[in-house]
Amino acid sequence: MPESRFNQKEIKMEISDKSKLDANLLAKLKSHTYEIVGCCQEVHRELGPWLNEYVYQEALKVSLEEKQIPFSKEHYFEISYHGQPLSHKHYMDFLCKGNVVVECKAISSLGVEQRQQLWNYMRLTNTPVGILFNFAPAKDQCERYYYDVKTKTITVF
Repeated sequence: MPESRFNQKEIKMEISDKSKLDANLLAKLKSHTYEIVGCCQEVHRELGPWLNEYVYQEALKVSLEEKQIPFSKEHYFEISYHGQPLSHKHYMDFLCKGNVVVECKAISSLGVEQRQQLWNYMRLTNTPVGILFNFAPAKDQCERYYYDVKTKTITVF
């Protein structure tokens, strides 16, 4: 996977594949996200492709509630620059279990822009796990990422 660079304080963020993750950590990450991904898949299976993104978000909210998975929808987070909070309000689609960013999309195919958005949310909030889920195609697209705060590395798993 290609390397990505962010300019904040010369942070070099490297994107790598799951072969660089410890097998035990990989198993924990998969287990931690299993139910959340299952909720996304259930929504896709029941509603089908090509609806508006907000329809999928509302249905995912219901699914997460039914499965009793803790979450915050349209989770607000603040960005600071030189110690000053920026006034623009920033929201991620969902924050689940207190440490999993879930970004919902309804587009033809996931691309660099959608991945960068998720990765930035993870980086700016120091959230270690991210799920990018695309509901629009007939076959859903799901990508899961791990952000190592210490090494500033994003790993797909």
